[in-house]
Amino acid sequence: MRRVAFYFVAMMWASSAGGQGMPERLNDYPTEARTDYVFGCMATNGQTREALRKCACSIDLIASILPYEKYVEAETVLSLQQGSGERLSMFKTAVVSQTMVAELRRAQAEAEMLCF
Repeated sequence: MRRVAFYFVAMMWASSAGGQGMPERLNDYPTEARTDYVFGCMATNGQTREALRKCACSIDLIASILPYEKYVEAETVLSLQQGSGERLSMFKTAVVSQTMVAELRRAQAEAEMLCF
């Protein structure tokens, strides 16, 4: 029951964010992006039907919190942070980059609490 309440609050908050209605917010993630997330999640959490359900819940919740554009930006920053070198170091230390990643991490943490 508590998970449902949190999910409902997140959905209500997301419906008022960014001037988009709920249907637009939930559908701005392409199927390929959702599927890629679920495959990665299942690789980490097991190749079971239960993991599929939890991982699908997770990306749906992330999509309700974070617009797709911000998701892509944060994922890009994370991949650039994996590299080394002077040019890539700015992605590790810039406040803008850290903020993008922090927003994604918060959405992922919320999804983890509600879906797993």
